[in-house]
Amino acid sequence: MKIAILGAAGRMGENLLRCAGKFEQCEIVAATERPGHPAIGSRVKAVCGALMNVEAVPDDLCYTDQWPGQAEAVIDFTFHTTVTDHLANAVKNGQAYVLGTTGLTDAEKQSVHEAAAKIPIVWAPNMSLGVNLLFELVRRSAAVLGPDYDAEIVEMHHRLKKDAPSGTALGLAEALAAGRGVDLKEVACYGREGMPGERPRGEIGIHALRGGAVVGDHTVMFVADEERIELTHRANSREAFATGALRAALWLQGRAPGIYTMRHVLGFESV
Repeated sequence: MKIAILGAAGRMGENLLRCAGKFEQCEIVAATERPGHPAIGSRVKAVCGALMNVEAVPDDLCYTDQWPGQAEAVIDFTFHTTVTDHLANAVKNGQAYVLGTTGLTDAEKQSVHEAAAKIPIVWAPNMSLGVNLLFELVRRSAAVLGPDYDAEIVEMHHRLKKDAPSGTALGLAEALAAGRGVDLKEVACYGREGMPGERPRGEIGIHALRGGAVVGDHTVMFVADEERIELTHRANSREAFATGALRAALWLQGRAPGIYTMRHVLGFESV
C-alpha cells in the first residue's frame, strides 16, 4: 500500500518512518511538512537515516510541502488546525485517512464526519494496540462495577504536549461512560480545586499531569470502600502509536467510506 506521512519530520513522523520497515506491505511514497519547514527539500534518509531504520523509504525521497497525490492512504499526526484542509485534499484524491491528531474543535470534528461520507477514515485518540485493549477493559470493567465504584482517570505526558487532558484520557472517559450507559458530559469532572464538596455518585474524574519527557502514562482507577482496581498503560516509545497507525492504514485498504476506530482494526467491533 502506498502511504504518505504528514508531519514527517516531527516526533511521530520519524517514528512512523522507522516502523514502516516492519511491514512488507508498506511503501512510503511521500513525507510532507508544513511550508517553510527547514526539512523541506532534504532527503529523508539524510535527515533521519543515521538515527533509525528506514528500509521502507526510497533513497531519493525528499521532504515536501506538496500534497501527496500518489498515495493510497495518508497518516496524520499534525496539529489540529490543519486537519480540515488535509481532509479536503484526501477527499479530492480519494485517499484513505488515518487520523491520530487530538484536540480537535467541534467544527474540525464535523469536518471529519463530512469527509467520512466520501473516504474511509480510522479516527482514534490513540493508535497503540495496548491502549486500545485498555479501552476495552475499561468499558467492560465499568459495566460490571457500575457507579458504586468511584472512577478516576490520571494521565501524564511530556512538558511540550499542547492539549489537556490527552485525547487518550478522554477516550478512556468515553469508554468508561459507555460501559455505565451514561453521557460523559453530564458526569465528567476535569480536576478539582477549592471547596468542590463531596464527590457525587457516578462522577468520572479526569486529571492531567505534565513534566519531563514522559511519552504517555494513563491509569484508570475504580475505587470502592473495600478495594481499588487500577488499570494502567505506560508507553515506553512512540513506536507503539506508530505501529498501530500503520496497521490501521493497511486495514483501510478496500474499505467503504465511513468512520472506523481501532476497535474495528483489532476486531473488537464488526464493520
